[in-house]
Amino acid sequence: MISFNLKDLKPSEAQSYLQHAIAPRPICFAATVDADGNHNLSPFSFFNLFSSNPPVCVFSPARRVRDNTTKHTLENVKVVPEVVINIVNYEMVQQTSLASTEYAKGVNEFEKAGFTMLKSDVVRPMRVAESPVQLECKVREVISLGNEGGAGNLILAEIVKMHIHESVMNESGNGIDQAKMDLVARLGGDWYCRVTEQNLFKVAKPLTTLGIGVDQIPSAIRNSKVLTGNNLGQLGNVEHLPSEEEVETTRHLPEIKDIFDAFIGDKNTLEIHLHKKAKELLDSGNVADAWKVLMTLD
Repeated sequence: MISFNLKDLKPSEAQSYLQHAIAPRPICFAATVDADGNHNLSPFSFFNLFSSNPPVCVFSPARRVRDNTTKHTLENVKVVPEVVINIVNYEMVQQTSLASTEYAKGVNEFEKAGFTMLKSDVVRPMRVAESPVQLECKVREVISLGNEGGAGNLILAEIVKMHIHESVMNESGNGIDQAKMDLVARLGGDWYCRVTEQNLFKVAKPLTTLGIGVDQIPSAIRNSKVLTGNNLGQLGNVEHLPSEEEVETTRHLPEIKDIFDAFIGDKNTLEIHLHKKAKELLDSGNVADAWKVLMTLD
C-alpha cells in the first residue's frame, strides 16, 4: 500500500491522483450568461445531485491549478445566479470536450462546439438541444473552498424545471429508461467511461428488508475460497436462511446429487464444487437457490 500526505504533493499531482481514484464522475455541462447577456457553456466533473426535496445539484468550477485564475462560469453565476445543467451522453461527448477549451470571455461555446441553443422557460441561460436531459436551475449559494490554485467553488443550484427528451423515456412514459440514456462520465486524465446497456447491472437495495448480515453467515461459507466479497454481500442481504425442507429438496436435485456422488469421502473438494455452483446462481441473481445449495453441506 502506497501512502502519502496530500499536503506533501504538488497541487497538480494531488489533482491527478484524486481524479483517477474518485471516478467515474457525472458531467455537469453548465450554460450560463454574464451581465451583458453573453452565453457561456462549459463542462465540470466535480458534480452531483445532493438533494431531491428541494431538488439541488452541486457542481464546482475549481480555480485553475496552473495560474490560480477563475472560470467564466463561476464569474457569471455571481452576477446572474442562474444555470442550465445539461446532461451529457455519448453522442455529444466530443463536442462537450471541445466546449471546455479556454476561449476568451464573450466567445459563445454553443457555436464553437456546434451545439443548438434552445430557449429556457424559467432562466436566462440557454439549453443544449442535443442533451437528453436539461435542468433549469436557480443558484442558491456559491461557497468558496479556498484561494489557492485547485480550490473548488461549490455552486448550489436548485432545479426549477426539468426537460427530458422523449427518446430516453421508458415504455410506460412515467420514467427514464436507464439503458437508453447512454451516459458518459469522467475519469482521470483524458479517460471517460460509457454506461451502455451491456455494462448495466442491478444490486438489490436493503430498503424494505433487514438482511442477516455477513457476520451471520456460517464460517465455512464466509471463509469460502470460491465466493467473493460481492457474493457474501448478496448472501447477507437475505432476511432468513432456507428451511430444512427446502435444503433437503435441493440436495436431491439431479445436478446437486451428481456433485455429492462424484466426491464421496472428499469433503473439501465437495465443498469447493458446491460453492462454485452457488456462485453461478449468485452471479445470475438467484440468491435464494444459492443459499439452498450452500446449506446442503452440513
